[in-house]
Amino acid sequence: MLLRTARSLTGNPSDAEDLLQTALTKTFVAWERIQDHGALDGYVRRALVNTRTSQWRKRKVDEFACDEVPEPEPLPAGDDPAEQQALRDAMWRAVMRLPARQRAMVVLRYYEDLSEVQTAEVLGVSVGTVKSAVSRALGKLRDDPELGVVRS
Repeated sequence: MLLRTARSLTGNPSDAEDLLQTALTKTFVAWERIQDHGALDGYVRRALVNTRTSQWRKRKVDEFACDEVPEPEPLPAGDDPAEQQALRDAMWRAVMRLPARQRAMVVLRYYEDLSEVQTAEVLGVSVGTVKSAVSRALGKLRDDPELGVVRS
């Protein structure tokens, strides 16, 4: 019944659960001050209402009334989020097709942003090995047919 009361105060099941948990916590903290433990149901209901009222008063207003509805700024060409996500997905699939050693070097160099020296230290190889393996890996990525389709 308390959850039903909380749900009617918030209108959202998730917010209702949070509200009820907060009210029960406040009740637990005030346990020593409550004289009539038989009236706990009413006490928790009052805590629900008071907590919700406090939340409502504290909420930040993000919307303001204005005479004209502002139009959203158009996205610059090439900044379509769907296209960017498609390119990221295609790139990651292409990286996963690289041999394990090249993949490790590409990930360390470009995803983890390590220098060639740091990459060589992590993998226990020479800097020249990192340079040549990364160069070969980038060549494979440039020639990857799936990335060619996404880029055009």
